[in-house]
Amino acid sequence: MTEEILKRILIVEDDESIAEIVELTLEDLGGFEVYHCSSGDYALDMLRKHRPQLVLLDVMMPRMDGPETLRQMRLCPEFDDIPVIFVTARAQVHEQAEYSSIGAAGIIVKPFDPITLCDDITLLWKKAKTEGLKLAV
Repeated sequence: MTEEILKRILIVEDDESIAEIVELTLEDLGGFEVYHCSSGDYALDMLRKHRPQLVLLDVMMPRMDGPETLRQMRLCPEFDDIPVIFVTARAQVHEQAEYSSIGAAGIIVKPFDPITLCDDITLLWKKAKTEGLKLAV
């Protein structure tokens, strides 16, 4: 059995400047295939279209926030095994506990270090895949 390698990542971020930094970092430093959308409802369409292996999800977005987007993902069996990492400035202990309770594979705190971003998300992704992360809503 060959080890799965992380290649396709969906970024769900409504702040274009942050999305651009994340996208450039992941493409240029990590060699990842990156897709971006700016809302939770559009993310559900992007998941079907591009079949990413990982979702980087902003917490605070208009209309459908990150936690609600994750809840909606977990209602779809075809997305059940896609790890989600929240990228957020909202990372107090009680907030982190909430994100974990709804199925987040991890949290990257804003502002993040672009130099370590690829390694950080790869480690969280591998941990989630190893643990067979399939958490219910």
